[in-house]
Amino acid sequence: MSVRIDGEKSGQVPGRSSVLRRMVRGPRPEVVPALVARACTLVGLLDVAAGVFPRFRNSRMHRLVEVLPGSLGPFAAALSLSAGVLLLLLAHGLRRRKRRAWRAAVALLPAGAVAQFVYRHSVIGVLISLALLLPLVRHRSEFEALPDPRSRWRALANFVLMGAGSLGLGLIIVSVHPHRMVGNPSLSDRIEHVLYGLFGFEGPVDYTDSTSWTVGFSLGALGLLTAVTTIYLAFRPEHPAARLTEEDEARLRALLEKHGGRDSLGHFALRRDKAVVFSPSGKAAVTYRVVSGVMLASGDPIGDVEAWPGAIERFMDEAKAHSWTPAVMGCSETGGEVWTRETGLDALELGDEAVVDVADFSLSGRAMRNVRQMVKRIERAGYETRVRRIRDLGESELERIRRAAEDWRGTDTERGFSMALGRIGDPADGNCLIATAHKTEDAETGPYGDLKAVLHFVPWGTDGVSLDLMRRDRSADPGMNELLIVAALQAAPRLGIERVSLNFAMFRSALARGEKIGAGPVLRAWRGLLVFLSRWFQIESLYKFNAKFQPRWEPRFVVYASSRDLPRIGLAAMRAEGFVNVALPRFLRRTAPAPRPCAHRVAEHGVRAA
Repeated sequence: MSVRIDGEKSGQVPGRSSVLRRMVRGPRPEVVPALVARACTLVGLLDVAAGVFPRFRNSRMHRLVEVLPGSLGPFAAALSLSAGVLLLLLAHGLRRRKRRAWRAAVALLPAGAVAQFVYRHSVIGVLISLALLLPLVRHRSEFEALPDPRSRWRALANFVLMGAGSLGLGLIIVSVHPHRMVGNPSLSDRIEHVLYGLFGFEGPVDYTDSTSWTVGFSLGALGLLTAVTTIYLAFRPEHPAARLTEEDEARLRALLEKHGGRDSLGHFALRRDKAVVFSPSGKAAVTYRVVSGVMLASGDPIGDVEAWPGAIERFMDEAKAHSWTPAVMGCSETGGEVWTRETGLDALELGDEAVVDVADFSLSGRAMRNVRQMVKRIERAGYETRVRRIRDLGESELERIRRAAEDWRGTDTERGFSMALGRIGDPADGNCLIATAHKTEDAETGPYGDLKAVLHFVPWGTDGVSLDLMRRDRSADPGMNELLIVAALQAAPRLGIERVSLNFAMFRSALARGEKIGAGPVLRAWRGLLVFLSRWFQIESLYKFNAKFQPRWEPRFVVYASSRDLPRIGLAAMRAEGFVNVALPRFLRRTAPAPRPCAHRVAEHGVRAA
């Protein structure tokens, strides 16, 4: 199979210009921003030290001290401390080439230099600040990255982190003047003094000379800095979260109609909390969400595989424009090959997807004995199953299923990103498949009548479906998920379905090889760690659940720029999937925009998304 960049002939060997284009858009070391960020951290620490420690720099400019007004000392200490803390906060933005961080650093460095000169009379401190200012101005073209999408939870995070930092730094400020303290105040007195000082009030600790003014101004500066940054983050204009527009969704559905059979995760690109970039020809697209500075795509690009490079190029250009870290979760082997070839990124096997070919599935045989016995036992207990397309259900039944699925969600946080659609029963998703379990003798009991379990599948081309979510009543008999998967596989032929994608099993090959005879100590240790982590992340249980149905395993990969980015990408993926939740309290959250007409959104969860 030949792959071309949009505008190039299929099968043509890439020329020099094509290779150079790929080299340019591939990740290159940002040497200047990284060095400037380190230097900014150093200068910030020097400014903080100059504002906190009274003997950080011994003054030799006695004549200048005599003519300077004495009241400038405390003010200059607070200015030096504030400038240092802000420079430490800006270092991360400078490393990511953020334009606003550059502007703030250019304004703060002279302020820090003035404070160093006035308060500590440190010529070296002034020279260091100016030495950093010069390369900032000279290489200003390196700092052109656009701002990240904003959300109000950052205000709360800033308040917590800055408050904790101000408390710790305030204790240092209060304690570095032991010879000028009146008496011997206890730790609780010092903490109380810091807390009062952050709000601009005098605390229980007293000092001789003008030290009390210096400490008071420094604590007040920290408190003011915390308040100003928190208020700014809380009330600044907020960029809207990623949302698919109606036009983008229509274009994606058109691409899926033609090419949706290529990837079982294709339909999940229609999640409405994702953004999308299209190739120049419009024949391919990549959907993504930005989480903690990581531009996170999932699955393969949508559309014609020959147009994938154009969409990937747009994706990488967007990542570079904002200085986001590009990453792809759960792409196929073909997708991983195209991503790595076109961008210079690396790929790592993440796990395997369980795919059952309907023609080969049967409950007979020794390997299926446990599943067969479980299904028969549940059927004898009075359960029956129904497998239908969403378009064949009435609105009242759909509403009951939606409410039950939401109520049966196993966690408070809504989970799912790469392998979850995030809604049930939208009129545009009429081809989705739903399998339900009912216990007829309980028709009049419970808030949802005889409904006991729900499985929801999304289309995978015209002849396949991909598992979206699994929900069941906690009071129902065990084995509801197995019952419904078997029912869906048995009903597949009459619905024209030839293949069913089940759950994704992370690190499946490591678990399988590690339990075999002859596995080495490293592999056994790795498997032991995965089993331990399964207590929280359903790693081993998903693998064993999938293996019951004798599937074929399709490897899935994570694509990343550098191995040092993997922890950050992993945390971003866990946040996107809902395993790590960072959000404002419910009463402080911005009111969500009204959904589109007839767009029913029910949160996804659980086995599929894990």
